[in-house]
Amino acid sequence: MQIRQKITPFLWFDGNAEEAVDFYVAAFPDSRILKVGRYGKAGPGPEGSVMTIAFELAGQTFGAINGGPHFKFTGAVSLFVDCETQAEIDRLWTTLGEGGEGHDCGWLTDRFGLTWQINSWQVPEMIVSGTPAQSERAMRAMMGMTKIDLAAIRRAYAG
Repeated sequence: MQIRQKITPFLWFDGNAEEAVDFYVAAFPDSRILKVGRYGKAGPGPEGSVMTIAFELAGQTFGAINGGPHFKFTGAVSLFVDCETQAEIDRLWTTLGEGGEGHDCGWLTDRFGLTWQINSWQVPEMIVSGTPAQSERAMRAMMGMTKIDLAAIRRAYAG
């Protein structure tokens, strides 16, 4: 597989790993497919079909497997995407949300069932580092949002 990091997120798909990985790689700059492994005669998937894919998203290595219908994604595990600007939040929200579903506080589930937090380091920083009043205002602002609006959270934080 050529994955050389200590801990690697590995995503389980039911036959559509290649489609999902292509979708994710297109969504993030500095992303690429590293290696594709295919099932052989021993299976358990059809010979020649994609078994595993090693890939990078924004420099982070992931693995994907077409493992069958046994496991599904849940929102109990999500990928936090640290966006620098509102434009990046907007672009990723639109791209990853295509065919998916938005949730509170910048969370969305994409069309493959994977949950993402499209947010910015700036938001949790405001929530944990300000005065109690600033933190509460920022938290209340975020809790009322689906897609994150950095300017609105900053305004709430400032009072």
